[in-house]
Amino acid sequence: MSYCVNCGVELDSSLKSCPLCHTPVIHPGELQKMDTPSPYPMEKGQVETVKRKDLAILLTVVLLAASVGCALLNLFVFTRTLWSLLIIGICIILFVLFIPVVIYTKQPIYLSLLLDGIAIGGYLFMITYLTSSPRWFWELAVPIVALATLLAEILTLCVRKLPVSIIATALYIFAETAVLCVGIELFIDRYFGKPLSLSWSAIVLTVCGIIVIALITLLSVRRLRDEVRRRLHF
Repeated sequence: MSYCVNCGVELDSSLKSCPLCHTPVIHPGELQKMDTPSPYPMEKGQVETVKRKDLAILLTVVLLAASVGCALLNLFVFTRTLWSLLIIGICIILFVLFIPVVIYTKQPIYLSLLLDGIAIGGYLFMITYLTSSPRWFWELAVPIVALATLLAEILTLCVRKLPVSIIATALYIFAETAVLCVGIELFIDRYFGKPLSLSWSAIVLTVCGIIVIALITLLSVRRLRDEVRRRLHF
């Protein structure tokens, strides 16, 4: 038995409308046959993407506000040390890092890496105002940052100009890792006035050298290279 949805009177299965209030009777099986509109929107909406110009403005304002705010706090409230230089330096590095991503996407990769190295060097220079002597900056920090920036430029050049593969990229990375570690140890020995010699970097150099020789062998022998690629699925 069924009942009227309006007045609740009991209905016979053959009735098309309620005899009391004349409300149409719709059987559940007939609902699927009816072309009723869906209560939910059928079209998929899409949120408008944020424009790069607006995102660049927001990023610049946030970093500038953080720098100015910390500078004012350092100037008028917490005046014992120049701690705000650390925050300002970080903001400068973040701004430089986001330039090719948000602000100017057509900036050459080599210029971006150079600006990154300069920004890191500037940040380290700001730290010298919190130390007793800037000697560590000129004799240790600058050479290491310059070497790391140069190696990053060379790695980018190799990846863009030479044949690219996982094996070749690994070869470039391990070779530059060995050079970087050797350079860091020599710069440290020079800074402390010690004779230039290799100790911990010799271990890194040996390991990287073995890996580099193995990778060169893989790149030279085609059959061996193909076997390794099939087994490692790349």
